[in-house]
Amino acid sequence: MFYHSTNDPSRRVTLKEAVLRSLPPDNGLYMPDSLPVLGSEFWHDWRDLTFQEMGCAVAGAFFGTDVPVVALRQMVEDTLTFDAPLVTLGPGDHVLELFHGPTLAFKDFGARFMARLMAWLTRKDDRELTVLVATSGDTGGAVAAAFHHVAGTRVVILYPKGKVSGLQEKQLTALGGNITALEIDGSFDDCQTLVKSAFLDQSLTESLNLTSANSINLARLVPQTFYYFHAARQLSCETKPVFVIPSGNFGNLTAGLLAMKLGLPVGHFVAATNCNDVVPEFLRTGIYAPRPSVSTISNAMDVGAPSNFVRMQALFGGSWEAMKTEVSGMAFSDEQTLSAIREVSARHSYIMDPHGAVAWLAARNWRERHPGAATITLETAHPAKFPEVAAAALTTDALTIPERLAILAHREKIAVSLGNGIPDFREWLVSSL
Repeated sequence: MFYHSTNDPSRRVTLKEAVLRSLPPDNGLYMPDSLPVLGSEFWHDWRDLTFQEMGCAVAGAFFGTDVPVVALRQMVEDTLTFDAPLVTLGPGDHVLELFHGPTLAFKDFGARFMARLMAWLTRKDDRELTVLVATSGDTGGAVAAAFHHVAGTRVVILYPKGKVSGLQEKQLTALGGNITALEIDGSFDDCQTLVKSAFLDQSLTESLNLTSANSINLARLVPQTFYYFHAARQLSCETKPVFVIPSGNFGNLTAGLLAMKLGLPVGHFVAATNCNDVVPEFLRTGIYAPRPSVSTISNAMDVGAPSNFVRMQALFGGSWEAMKTEVSGMAFSDEQTLSAIREVSARHSYIMDPHGAVAWLAARNWRERHPGAATITLETAHPAKFPEVAAAALTTDALTIPERLAILAHREKIAVSLGNGIPDFREWLVSSL
């Protein structure tokens, strides 16, 4: 299969170039030339497949012409070593737990698959691969864990100073080895701009053999479609789920849209954001107005210029009318988020992280407006990654921190401090790598 830039469909590349170069030189994003549709043989017994079998079918639809079946199956099986269970809180109120991976965040699905796909694509290369990633919290930790000690790779993680939780920061900065953390004096949008600037510099990209692990890379999105299928089949056969997705850079929602294009029956998508509501505003008004992000307690959604918006537009042929038919948007404040964490804890003895709490508010709003709907709220991170938020929301010490996270608390933070200017970042790359 070939892949093209959202800015220029005539610019077509192979899977290897799309994954390893990540960003087209025209600053678009790569999309498949044609979107696959799963055939009747899949839908005949899809609810009876294992999570791994389902993942293999979906991955094969995208990459099967370029990656041998045996290799693809191994990638999927090595990725899906943990579950994504659906928990029911009340009638029509379901939560998909995506935090059972090594770094307790949904990013583990994409990062683990990507690391294995990149290793296969570069199996005959003799050059070291440099993975650049900007993070607002969970992406960096998942990528660091997925690529740690992977031969032939080095990882550079850019994160905004003072804008990730303490335990999230330790996941980025305490591994060492082939992982380097850059603490950027700015916002996530600044980090993302720096990463994109590196990929738009062709001489730098070639000399350092750069690739991205952000959701600008299509290889991050395909494995995230797996759990949409896994969630939907856990409901009754007659029910079309409404997926409610905490959204920042909109990679997770784009993955859901890809699942729908593959043929997954979906009732609707709801994009839930904090006050960084660029996309919900667009869905209401038809006007897309990116702006600097604002810091909130749901920090992974603090994005003012979401990269994957262009992919969303491409999937709907650039039509606002078509997009708002399938996707709605809602935004909530920090105060409402804290209140939701308290309410869910009191009613259901269930503790949500701040991102999932934002989505749960949107899900409740949707069910109130659409009685009988079945919403699936994506709980994208373990609440223990945000102990400060839990302490502010809850009066009891009910939060248990998993051992694999707790052991990071006392490890030394190792990070390079850097401003948010492109020349300084480029100079650091050239002199340090």
